This record gives sequence, structure tokens and C-alpha cells, in this order.
Amino acid sequence: MSETTASATSTASVASTVSLSGRRRAARIALRSVQVLLALFYGVASALPKLIAHPSAVESFDKIGWGSGAMYTIGALELAGAVALLIPVLQSLAAIALSALMVGAFIVQLTVFHGQNAATPLILIVPLALIAWARREHNGELLRLALRR
Repeated sequence: MSETTASATSTASVASTVSLSGRRRAARIALRSVQVLLALFYGVASALPKLIAHPSAVESFDKIGWGSGAMYTIGALELAGAVALLIPVLQSLAAIALSALMVGAFIVQLTVFHGQNAATPLILIVPLALIAWARREHNGELLRLALRR
């Protein structure tokens, strides 16, 4: 192999490494942006109306037949999930827990509200599943922290 060919191969290898690390960085930034947006959604748009007993939330929970106790509980769970989405060691677990809430919301939308907004929880599960998978390495760290006590 000539020096020119070896130099070209070496340059291409470095360029692909830089390109790969640039893509990884962009993917990390995109994923973090999705986490922040979901945290804002769950904290402000979903949990807050329940926690301040906004008339629309009260009406929905009365229609379901669960009352204010369930409304405050679900609001608190959503707020906790929103905060946990921003804490590195809790990100994956938070995404899994919020996904479970969305499965429940989907079932309620189908059974009580006749599917009126049933697509919304399903749409939200998609980025939550992506976060849970992409941040799964934190689950082992969380388990080690929990077992250390």
C-alpha cells in the first residue's frame, strides 16, 4: 500500500469517527430535548390542572367516578415523573412509570370517554419508550444505589 493510499484511508477513518461522535452528540441532545419537553408537558399541562383542581380536571374525574383523591394522586404521580425525567439516575424508571400511567389513561379514554382522545396517551408512550430504552444503563446504577442501603 502506498503512502498516499494509507494517508487517505487514515483520513477517512478519522472523518468517520468524528462524524459518528457528532451523530451521537446530536442524538444525546435530541433525546435530552425530548425529555425536557415531556417533563414540561407532564408538569405544566397535565399535572398542574389536577393539582390545582382546575374545573376541567374535576369534571373529568367526576365523569370517571374516581373523585378528587384520584385526581390529586395522578397529578402528583405525573409531577413526580416529570421531575424524575430530568434526574439522570431516574430517567429510565420515570419513563417506564409514565408509560404505565399512559396505558391507564388509554384504557380510561376508551371505556369512559368512548375513545375521544385515546390516541394522545399512545402517542406519548412512543417517546417515553425511547427514553426508557436509551437511558436503560441508569437502571443498574439505580439498583446499586438502592441495594447499598
